[in-house]
Amino acid sequence: MAYPPCQLYLISPLDVSGSFPDRLVRALDAGDVAAFQFRVKGMDDHAAAALAEPLQRICSDRDVAFIVNDSIGLAKRLGADGVHLGQEDGDVADARERLGKDVQIGVTCHDSRHLAMAAGEAGADYVAFGAFFPSTTKETEHRPETDLLEWWASIFEIPCVAIGGITPDNCRGLVKAGADFIAASSAVWGGDEAAAVVAFNAVIRAGHKDRIGTNEG
Repeated sequence: MAYPPCQLYLISPLDVSGSFPDRLVRALDAGDVAAFQFRVKGMDDHAAAALAEPLQRICSDRDVAFIVNDSIGLAKRLGADGVHLGQEDGDVADARERLGKDVQIGVTCHDSRHLAMAAGEAGADYVAFGAFFPSTTKETEHRPETDLLEWWASIFEIPCVAIGGITPDNCRGLVKAGADFIAASSAVWGGDEAAAVVAFNAVIRAGHKDRIGTNEG
């Protein structure tokens, strides 16, 4: 059976001011990145848009999807490629109506099969499970196991994202289990972002080979 290769999905730090655009360039130029999620908190859409616009251009120039976290309104204002919704951030139907049929809509589903199936039925383009590991980015109370990824990948065609405390050292098993995207934040922005992207891509390729080998055996 052929499996699409897993890809890296970067999530921004909360502070994207100052030199962050240069850091994003270094990260995206270092290796394969499918998407970048713009995630800031506690500011109005005008201020957020001012920070987002240069980052969106950087992503567009490199064919990297630009996803807005939480805010359907900001995603519409920016003409973003997608929006990522938490369970309290609006519903898929409203996002689809406001943003159009071509915008990617992702939904946080924690460790819940029910939430994931409901999101898929509502028309989500991807579901996100996590946190798989302790995270320094946000407080987490849901801790799925890799069998959730295996179950989802074996039944549904909608892609799934693994999220939460993921590093190059711990992501190989998630890829093998069936994650379509590996979401990373602090593991990339906490140090040398280019080196981190290179390391993630190497492990993701290894995990994909594991998955192919497991299912051929």
